[in-house]
Amino acid sequence: MRATLTRLYRSVAVVMGVSAVAGALTAVSPAAAAETVPGLAPLTVSTDRAGSGDGEIFVAPASGVSDYSSGAEILSSDGRKVLWSHTAAPGTSDADFRRQTYRGRPVLTFWEGKGLGGLATGTDYIYDTEGHEVAEVRAGNGYSADGHEFQLTSRGTALIVSYAKKTADLTALGGSDHQQVIDGIVQEVDVRTGKVLFEWDAAQHVPYSQSEQPLPASADTPWDWFHVNAVKQDGNGALLVDARNTWTTYQIDRRSGDIRWQLGGKKSSFKLKAANGLTLNDADRIFAWQHDPEPLGNGLYTIFDNESAGVANTGQDATAELSYSRTVTVRVDTRAKTATLVRALDQPSAGLASSQGNAQTLANGNQVVGWGSLGAVSEFGPSGRLLFNASFPAGVVSYRAYRFDWKH
Repeated sequence: MRATLTRLYRSVAVVMGVSAVAGALTAVSPAAAAETVPGLAPLTVSTDRAGSGDGEIFVAPASGVSDYSSGAEILSSDGRKVLWSHTAAPGTSDADFRRQTYRGRPVLTFWEGKGLGGLATGTDYIYDTEGHEVAEVRAGNGYSADGHEFQLTSRGTALIVSYAKKTADLTALGGSDHQQVIDGIVQEVDVRTGKVLFEWDAAQHVPYSQSEQPLPASADTPWDWFHVNAVKQDGNGALLVDARNTWTTYQIDRRSGDIRWQLGGKKSSFKLKAANGLTLNDADRIFAWQHDPEPLGNGLYTIFDNESAGVANTGQDATAELSYSRTVTVRVDTRAKTATLVRALDQPSAGLASSQGNAQTLANGNQVVGWGSLGAVSEFGPSGRLLFNASFPAGVVSYRAYRFDWKH
């Protein structure tokens, strides 16, 4: 059985170990924890302000150093105290940890597995407010869930993504006729039964030629041509599917899987523009190597704009289309066929996040940003003023970061 979530009933330091006891909630002292496993990494706050002050901070620190464990935690609104934590099973990490609603009740959800961003294997989990497991969600049809997305719907279903290794004839692109490729799969799964209600395969709808990813030198090296990293609900029976390696967000029909429009990339359905005072990137695009498109309604979308890809992503050299990462807000006009950059929030230290990241818009207009591979979290006010800024120790990142009101 998996490790349980651990509720901490008193204020403690951010670094905290967790003892796993099947079926029980167990808090242990920092001294005792230090004798067993490393604790989760601290989040060091560099601002005096506490952001909006509304809601707690949800992060899933993934550690690449021996000093810390990987897992998930809820932090106080100012980021200085742990309210709830969970240590991932050895050899695994957690991702996309957040509050959601399942069957009308608040729940905690996260992915746990191996290989986030590659040929990942893992499972999505739903826990109740007391830390008891409610459900496990697995990909169907022979696939395994990847940690990039786990979104519950009001229909009692979950939107998830998977990566699948296949073989493709890429001679038209100057490649091999038996090139190994990594395909992107989107599924909607019934949580209760595990039945796959909808499945979308990127290769059946998007040409390989739309990829910005260089072909590998060997046909036996899987080409991550699409790199699906998000699926969101949009209006009018549509889903948003995001592909980092085509620089494109696709709106698809929820029933047929047909692409309604493409935002960004080589075959954008829209003319890309920037409002006064804002700028497109060096490729004359609004975003590149992006993550997490979020519909705000009325044709507005926020997107985490990485603008950078590292060696692990390109297979060659690190590359960037701007010298910094940012979040962008885009106004899509389907009638005029234009997409206009209307707002941009730059990384506070002018850093480049070569992977991961998200942007969450709160009800009060604030925006919470997880800076992915930079290992930082920020919050901006409606005017763009930086309200909150914090970072993990070197070697620790959180794929996404959120702020939710969590009654505890």
